[in-house]
Order: sequence, then C-alpha cells, then structure tokens
Amino acid sequence: MRFALDIDRSLTGRAWRWRGPEPCGSGGNLVDDLLRARGCTHDSLERERAPTIRSFLPDPSIFQDMDRAAERLAAAVIDRESVTIFGDYDVDGATSAALLVRLLRELGLDAGVYIPDRLMEGYGPSGEALVALARSGASLVVTVDCGAQAFAALEAARAVGLDVIVVDHHKCAASLPPALALVNPNRLDEADEAAGHGHLAAVGVAFLLGAALVRTLRARGWFAARPEPRLLDLLDLVALGTVADVAPIRGLNRAFVAQGLKTMARRGNIGLNALLSASRLERAPQCSDLGFALGPRINAGGRVGRSDLGVRLLTTTDLDEAAMLAAELDHLNQERRAIEATVQEEAEALLAELGERSVAVIAGDLWHPGVIGIVAGRLKEKITRPAIVIAIDEDGIGKGSGRSITGVDLGAAILAAKDHGLLMAGGGHAMAAGLTVRREHVTALAEFLEERLREDVARAATARALLIDLLVAPAGLTPALIQSMEQAGPFGNGWPAPRVALGPVRVVRADIVGTSHVRAIVAGEDGRSLKAMAFRQAETELGQMLLSSRPGTRFWLAGRAKIDDWGPRPAAELHIEDLAIA
Repeated sequence: MRFALDIDRSLTGRAWRWRGPEPCGSGGNLVDDLLRARGCTHDSLERERAPTIRSFLPDPSIFQDMDRAAERLAAAVIDRESVTIFGDYDVDGATSAALLVRLLRELGLDAGVYIPDRLMEGYGPSGEALVALARSGASLVVTVDCGAQAFAALEAARAVGLDVIVVDHHKCAASLPPALALVNPNRLDEADEAAGHGHLAAVGVAFLLGAALVRTLRARGWFAARPEPRLLDLLDLVALGTVADVAPIRGLNRAFVAQGLKTMARRGNIGLNALLSASRLERAPQCSDLGFALGPRINAGGRVGRSDLGVRLLTTTDLDEAAMLAAELDHLNQERRAIEATVQEEAEALLAELGERSVAVIAGDLWHPGVIGIVAGRLKEKITRPAIVIAIDEDGIGKGSGRSITGVDLGAAILAAKDHGLLMAGGGHAMAAGLTVRREHVTALAEFLEERLREDVARAATARALLIDLLVAPAGLTPALIQSMEQAGPFGNGWPAPRVALGPVRVVRADIVGTSHVRAIVAGEDGRSLKAMAFRQAETELGQMLLSSRPGTRFWLAGRAKIDDWGPRPAAELHIEDLAIA
C-alpha cells in the first residue's frame, strides 16, 4: 500500500494509505471498487453485491456434534419434553435464547428460559443452576453463548442425568466439557470448512442449529400435518446479536446482517418493534443502530437490571408487555450511562498512572461489574491497545472484561493465563474476553499478559495506518455519493465503512457543541462548503487544531461521510477521524 496524498504522518501520528491499490471509484465502478478493497475477488463480486442466506449458508452438518444436537432436540420436540434454554446475559446470549425459544414455540414446544444473574451468579452455567433445573423437571438444557468452558457444571448435570447441548462460539480448550453435544465452530477439532466460520456470533450458531433441527424434523415427517416455521423470519435476532457482539461482518455474518436488517424493517417482532420505538427510531434500522441504539438497551437489563428482561422482550407476543419492557430497558440504559461515566473517570485516572504498557490492566474496588466491558472498550479506543478493566468486590474477587485490537488474540491469552493458575475463570474470543481473578493475582496477570502480547501489540501498532477508500472535494461529497457507498454494505467490524479523504479545505468557523464535540464548517477550493464533526475531540490536539485554525491554513480531513437529515433536505457531512496539513 502506498501513502495516500503523500501523508506519512498525520496529526494523530498515522500514515494514510489507500485501502485498495488506488482510490475507489477511479476505475468507474465505485461499489465494485469498495468490495475489492475489502478483499473480494472478481469471482465473488456478484455474491457480495447482494449477500443472501442461500449463497452463504453452509450445510450445518459440517460442524462437530451438529447432527447429534439436532437429533436430540428433535426428539424433545416430538415427545414434548421439558426443555430449558440457558443463555448469557448479553445481547448475543439474549438473541440466541430468544431465537431458539421462538423456533421451538412454532414447533409446538414451549421451552423455558434461564438467564443467570450477572452479579449473583456470574457468567455461564453453574452446577447448582443445572441441577436445580433437572430437579424442576427439565430433561434437556441448551446453553447458548456459554458452556464451552463449563467443565464442573456439566459434570454436575451429567451426574443427575440431565442432557445438555452447548451452543457457543468462544475459544475452546483441547479437552471439552462432558456435554451431550457441543456445537462450536471454534472447537480445536473442527475441519477447515467449519473452522472457517469461527467468526460467527453464538446467535449465528444457534440459527444453524435451528436449520439442522427443522431439516431433521422434516425428514421424520413432522410437517406432514403442520406448517414449517420460516427460519428467515428470525434473522432480525441474528443480525442484532451479530452486530452487538462485534462479530466480523464478513462471509455468512454479512448475509445474516444484510437480510436481518430487511426482516427488522418489517417490524414483525413485537418486542423489537417496541424497542425501536423506545429508541426513537422510526426509519428503517441501519447496522449502526443495532450496535449503538438497540444493543445497549438489551444489554442494560443484564448490566444494571434483571438479566432476563432482554429475552422476555424479544419473545413476548403481548403488545402492552412489549411496551412496558422496552420502556424499562430504556430507563435502565440511562442508569447504566451514569454508572459507566463514574467508572470511566476513575479508570482513566488509574490509566494515567500506569504508564506505557502493551496491555492496560486496570482494577478498581467496588466498580459496577455491569459496565466494565464498555469502559474497557473506551479505554482500548483511547490508547489503541488492549485494555482489561477489573471490578474487585468486598471479598477481593475481581470480575474483569477485556477488549482487544485487530491482530492481538486476547481470548487465547486469557485461556493461557487460566492454564497458568492466574485466573479462577476466564475465556473469550480474539477481540473480547472475560475473567475472574483474585486481587492478589492482578499484578501477576498484568505481567503475564504484557510478556505474552507485547510483540503482537507492537506488530499491530506498526501496521496501524489510516486506510482511505476515496478522495473527494466538498462539492463531490453528496447524499447521492453516500447512498452509492452504502450499496457495498452492511458495514461493521471486519467490513469497515468507507473512509473518505476530503480536501484540501480551510476552516471557515469552528465551535464546541455540547461539552466535548467540535463542529466545523469547511470550504474547499471548489467554492463549496459543508459541515464536519469531530466527536469527543474538543480537548484533543485534533479538536484544538480545528478550533484555532489560522485563516488560509489548508487541511486534508479523513473520516466517515454521513447524511444529515435533520434539516429541510438531506445534506452530506463528514465525521472527522484525522487530519493533516495540506
């Protein structure tokens, strides 16, 4: 990759490079150029232009234990057994559980749901909970988004004769817990084709199990006298869980999200419709809405409220209950923001004392464990290095959540720390992980991660360039151009939204909006001007550069182009990520 616009060091210290071999659109077909810049080959362009489930969905049988899981679940449907779906308390867990509950309901089986309390029970299935479910009459439990490391819990379940199917996507160890079936593309014994789907969120794996279940029941003649459920109607849940869990939006996930957004726009899920209304989203939902509007509200139940609120909302068939639950989750999300702001402030103060570390491990007493993942994500974005935030309770036990950067596998490192005896529990995937650690082991954990990940972080930092897709002048940045770029979506983690270089421009005026955002009106040499926003940048060097720009100083700006539809007619604006002197 060559330097874009000859910028080898921007204001934020990054080189600018073209994401593709040259600026997108220079060859005449903007959408195809954007797709190629994201790794599409000529032969895959047609499939990627309109990603469909049919063109990306694999045969579920390629996954270890999938057929065994489908056969056992089909038997439970036919025999009307007592089945419980045991989910995690985050969005991926809630959507996975809701998907299976809704599917089983259509198949004539009213399954129960168990979501552990985040504060009282922690992550994943416990032996106590599984034994209690067995004693209450459950003959089959399906864990979703958890269970891959639940050795003791599944031993306890086996001891009382309870069948457990694990549906997960987190990193697996070489040995597996004693489940009846463990469906997880990240099993170490998966063949290459199945392992190639290791980027799926748990809700995507649950959808594949649903497809395998319907196929098994079809083979048994179950639908001879009853309608077959429409699996595609559940794609709104798959899209929500996939985006909210920050799973890479590529391959099958991209098809899930593209088609799931269409399903969601039809508003067939009563609970999701109520949540869209509570989020003040009246237009068709976009990919970013799933991560920034819907996901945080579903998460709020598990973080600061009751863990089962999200599943209840996503499975209800009652309009009044849906409106009540959506309103409660919206309120809890506001409460979560206030708690998060306090923990964020304290964590940043400790971060300033930490000095330069490859992995920032920050621990605080009596922090609310429901917000540490969000705070870890914000710290990671600030320092562009992995960050782990640990909330230590009054007994000296810390619950931690980590977020990583591209090229640094945090989940594998946490499993290694667990194997070294530094953690009471831990697991995750490349970009995110959770852990339980004693206070006296926090320093040793930080040193272990520093040693293990230092070189990976250094390599990632060396490769940290700002990738630019296309170059435009202010007159060329129009709503029509932005709509054309959207045709290469949906965009998200692993399939980045186009980044535009704008300029050269001069700042006509700039001011602070709210407490920390910078708004600037910039004009180009073509005589056209437009609005640009630098969010949370008022106190940074970038923000100050815009606010104190001298007349005549010319800049290149880089960022995401958005459509501002608040005014009488839509207008293009730029959300600034970086700048350089022209």
